[in-house]
Parts: sequence; C-alpha cells; structure tokens
Amino acid sequence: MTLAPERVVLTTELPGRTVPYLVADVRPQVSGLLQQRRFEEGADVRAGELLYEIDPAPYRAAVDAAEAALAMAEANLPAARSRAERLRGLAAIHAVGEQDIDDAEAAFHRAEASVAASRAALESARINLAWTPIKAPISGRTGRSTVTVGALVTAYQPASLVTIQQLDPIYVDVQQSSADLLRLRRVLSSGALTREDNSASHVQLVLEDDTPYPYAGALKFQDVTVAPTTGSVTLRMVFPNPEGVLLPGMFVRAVVEEGVDENAIVVPQQGVSRDPRGNAVAFVLGPDGTVQDRTLELGRALGNRWLVIRGLAAGDQLIVDGLQRVRPGAKARGVPAASTAAAGPAPGSAPGSVPGSAPGSVPGNTPGPATGSTSGSAK
Repeated sequence: MTLAPERVVLTTELPGRTVPYLVADVRPQVSGLLQQRRFEEGADVRAGELLYEIDPAPYRAAVDAAEAALAMAEANLPAARSRAERLRGLAAIHAVGEQDIDDAEAAFHRAEASVAASRAALESARINLAWTPIKAPISGRTGRSTVTVGALVTAYQPASLVTIQQLDPIYVDVQQSSADLLRLRRVLSSGALTREDNSASHVQLVLEDDTPYPYAGALKFQDVTVAPTTGSVTLRMVFPNPEGVLLPGMFVRAVVEEGVDENAIVVPQQGVSRDPRGNAVAFVLGPDGTVQDRTLELGRALGNRWLVIRGLAAGDQLIVDGLQRVRPGAKARGVPAASTAAAGPAPGSAPGSVPGSAPGSVPGNTPGPATGSTSGSAK
C-alpha cells in the first residue's frame, strides 16, 4: 500500500468514577419527636418539599410565650416615655432634681431594651417553630431514611436523617498522570498536534459493560494539585443524566480528545514486525523494486493500525502482506493490497519471489510474523 498522510483525531481514555452534582445530608435544626415522614425512599424530591415533621407543640407554645412577653414590654414603654418627657419639662423650671430626670431616662431606655429583647425572643421562637417541618434543601434523589416515625431527634445531630443527591447532571472525576499532561503540552507547543475550538472540553464516556454512553459531556476544570502518592491530576467533567443511568460511585472511562494530527502516517499493524531486539521494523518497496527495511518509532495504536512517528513518510510503498517471502535488498514486484483478490498471481511467475531462489525462500532474512496470507504477494 502507498502511504499517504491523513487527518487523525487523537484521544486518550482515562478511568474515573461518577460523583453527585450536589449532595445534602439532611439534619434537624431543632430537637423533638418525629411525627411524620412525607417522602418515599429512593424517590425524587424538589427543593423545599416537606420530608419530615417534628412535633411543633412545644415550639408553638414558646412562640405564644414570646408574644406575651413582647406585649408586656410594649405596654410598659408608653408610661416610661411619658414620665421621662414630663420630668424633662419640670427640669426646665427647676421643679425636680437632676437625679429624678436621670432615673426616668434610665427607666425609659430599659423599657425600650425590653421591647427589643422581647422581639428578638419572639423571632427566635418563630424560627424554631419554622424548623419543625424539615424540608429538602436541594432537588435530587433521596436515599435510605435512617429514622422512623416516633424517633427522638436532636438539633444538629451527627447522623443525618436522609441524604439527597442531585444526579442530573452528574460529575465524573478521572485521573491523568502529570507526565501525560507534560507530554501533551510539549506536543501541542511544538505544533505536531492542533486543537479545534473547544475540542478539549468535549468528552465521551464508556460504561462498565463497554457500552458507549449516549450523551457527551464537558470538561469543567483541572485540579491544580498533583497527588503525591499517585502522581496524577484530577479532571472533573459534567455529563447530562436524564435517564438516571449513571449512579454515584460507578466506574467509567472517559474518552478525552487530545488534539488533531493533520498529517499523520498510519499503517496496518500487520505491516509492522519486531526484530530480535524488539524494535519495530517495516519493509518498503523502493522505486527500483528493491525491498528495504525501516526501523520505526511508533506512537499509539488506533484500532488495528499504528501511528508512525518516525521511519515512514508519505509516498512509501509499505509491504503489508507476503512478508515471509521478502528480505532486505531483494527484488520484488508489488501488488496493490486493495486489488489482491481481483488480480491474483501473475501467470508464469511466483508473486513476491526473489530472483535466483525458489519461490517463498528467504535467504539470509529474519522473517517477520506470518500474516495468514496464502497469496505470496508482497503487497
């Protein structure tokens, strides 16, 4: 096959786990006896929806007491104000002493402070009463309820009553090594790879059973800290989850686009073999019909093909079949790989044979791996 550059989108697959978009542990803010539970475990609830109800009777009584105390304080305020005003008028004609005026002013200010304190106590009592119905702080899906009706709960207890998790959208946290980040930055800066607008922020997902997730996600942010134990950086992505397929803690694989190589050389894996030292080698057919061997530097595997970094160039005629019948320096006749079945062997000759030797013999050559072909052509 004659090699030609092609446009290749390079991606990387990173393991990760799903994380709820929002999480709220519901705890009581007042103490009391739990009277009702108004939701079904595992059901979706909306923000502000009633979940539990604590017995409100003692808190309603506290509100009534605070209202009465405020009314008493407000009733004492006009008399204290009038007495202070009268004594100020008498003081102008020196009919009363300065001490009497000071006492009246102090009594008036105490009455005002008493009213303010009573109002604050009433507001506090009303807040406590308003906390007896426990409502959902966020919209999401409820988990298992840890209490039942009749249980005694305390304000700000360590154990939550229920946990609500918002699952649509949902986060996916993946780990990428810092070495890969440095390599990618170096390749992008060199110009070997380019990025389309916002291409790096579009992410695909593969589920645990190797099925692709139907909705694309977006890269939200990259953590600024490298984990010292693993040498990796956390990438957070967000995905829509309208059907609730993704659940918190699920293992997934995120496919992130790294960049685009506009002039990539990609060859079939069957056209690449290994020498005794483990180096990747390939055979090409020169313009004069001479077989040449090339040592390759390979990149990543793209399905059943290799991305070649060095060793091959556009226009090279790569031998992808009949490798067991050729050796470096030998003469061979190439047949296009796509037309092998139609062309068949040339009459009166053994395709791919080396002149001066029996067809199929490979004198002095270390054969590459067998490709399973029976045509014997060097294609």
